[in-house]
Amino acid sequence: MALQPFVCCFFVVIIFFCKGCHSEQPACGSRAVKSSSITGGQDATPGSWPWYAEVNSLFGGSLITDQWVLTTASITLFDFSSIEVYLGRHNEVNRTVVNFTCHPEFNSSTRENDICLLKLSAPVNFTDYIQPICLASENSTFDNETSSWVIGFGDDGNDSLANTLQEVRIKIVENFKCKFIYEDYFRIAVVTESEICAGFEAGGIDPCQFDIGGPLMTKKESVWVQNGLLGYTLCGILGRPSVFTRVSQYHKWISDTVTGTPPGFVPVTNPGSSTSPTTKLTTLPTTSHKM
Repeated sequence: MALQPFVCCFFVVIIFFCKGCHSEQPACGSRAVKSSSITGGQDATPGSWPWYAEVNSLFGGSLITDQWVLTTASITLFDFSSIEVYLGRHNEVNRTVVNFTCHPEFNSSTRENDICLLKLSAPVNFTDYIQPICLASENSTFDNETSSWVIGFGDDGNDSLANTLQEVRIKIVENFKCKFIYEDYFRIAVVTESEICAGFEAGGIDPCQFDIGGPLMTKKESVWVQNGLLGYTLCGILGRPSVFTRVSQYHKWISDTVTGTPPGFVPVTNPGSSTSPTTKLTTLPTTSHKM
């Protein structure tokens, strides 16, 4: 007779323990649909990039938790009465933004510290078409010519916006080479250690203006990791790679800003990487803007 209460108690403990272990945040950087504007790109398979976020049909972004989107600080240059985010194209949901926090040292002229976090009005439910991406953690490095992907709805190569999400594979360009290219072009220093470059020397395949804020992604084993977000581009001009904000440089700032479920950070280290070494940024106070 004494065994029955003991067994009941045992199962209650097991059930409670299992519930405590359950997490509503799935493993980041995974996708159920495999992949089959961006000049020279191709149509993406629906659901192949489930973290892509479209911000006010003007910028790109990426879902990093169930309620936070990473994008460009360029949204501060527009007088938006409201900001709306669209997720899961082909099986779409949308959310308004209740507040946003951009890096306090964003420089609209040089594009330094071009990074912003948007808090959605309500959490989204994860599906095959809506998932968060992992972020490159502090001190991550990426080899020169590492294959990466960019996505967006920018110029499709015919001076018009693509109707379907576009994808293209490009390669990391080492910082010192990218810096030389842009200094020669603009006659000023524009590429810093908080940025990462990617593209092709032959040109023609690149993200474009309406892809600003969209993710630069690299695959680590079976996980997709965001290593950059698009800051500026010359839209496929010969020998001019695009410049992205280096996400790993903002690990602490992102962690300090995001509330609720934290984003997933993944260390990526390539031995013998020829990219410039990372430098730590000073943590600065942030200012949230309510919508």
